[in-house]
Amino acid sequence: MTSTKKRKISSVIKRVSSSSVIKRVPSSSLVKRVSSAKKRSSGRKKVALKRFDPSDKVEDKKKINKKKLSLGTEIYPERQKVPKRTKDGKLRFADHPEFRPTLSPAQIMQEGAFGGTYWRRIKSCVAGQTLSNQWKEFPSSWYEGLKSSTHLTVGWLSYNKQVNKYKVKCGGSLDMWESSGWISPIDPYGWYQWYCRFYLGRRSSDDQRQIKRWLGVCGEKGRFRNQLIGKCARGGTSFDDYSISPVIRQSLLHWGYELTRKDADKYVKLKGLPLLKEPKFVKGGK
Repeated sequence: MTSTKKRKISSVIKRVSSSSVIKRVPSSSLVKRVSSAKKRSSGRKKVALKRFDPSDKVEDKKKINKKKLSLGTEIYPERQKVPKRTKDGKLRFADHPEFRPTLSPAQIMQEGAFGGTYWRRIKSCVAGQTLSNQWKEFPSSWYEGLKSSTHLTVGWLSYNKQVNKYKVKCGGSLDMWESSGWISPIDPYGWYQWYCRFYLGRRSSDDQRQIKRWLGVCGEKGRFRNQLIGKCARGGTSFDDYSISPVIRQSLLHWGYELTRKDADKYVKLKGLPLLKEPKFVKGGK
């Protein structure tokens, strides 16, 4: 390497070292920065990290379920009268005017429901015992013409959708409802059993919860009811076109409700949906 090249290289190194590209930090300043960072971190609240354990969620779920089951277990001594049916075709309970089913417990069964399984023999977790023949608590007229072996006490695994009015299967098993915390010990078969007793005048601390559940499905803001109306309107058909959502229709029937023309027209107007066609089967279109 020539002396000229050495001088050029030396000149470049000096310019780079003196520029802001490489700037050395005094060791004393560096020590101060590290110590101040330690002070800041020591002042923060330490959070202990816990390894995820799936069993924690299971325990929490059990607590929630127990809380649900601890509600609605008191039966009141006073009884109410059987509801009356009003001009709009709905039932009216004097002490609960917000609860307006269109079907009585007897009508639900007579029209075809639960795949014939509702009053089957069950091993109830909430009641802590095996139950059977619970349907005999109610008037025999409710089940007139129905064979218990085909319409009332069929085993869950033999669910027969041909028994149902709309010939479809819907609804969850009792195990599913129990594990979700929806079943009260005073009505271990579920909502329909509660409705049978409520219809006949029994009142309990669980009534408000059960009515609230019904409103969420079948009331003016009920998700199943309004879904069905929307499907009928957008499908350019009538409210009673049974080819539209038979599963939703069957589910509503289990909750004591069949869609009426008045309810359907009201929701269509509220939401600005396409007008419904004239009824197919219902005379007068109630």
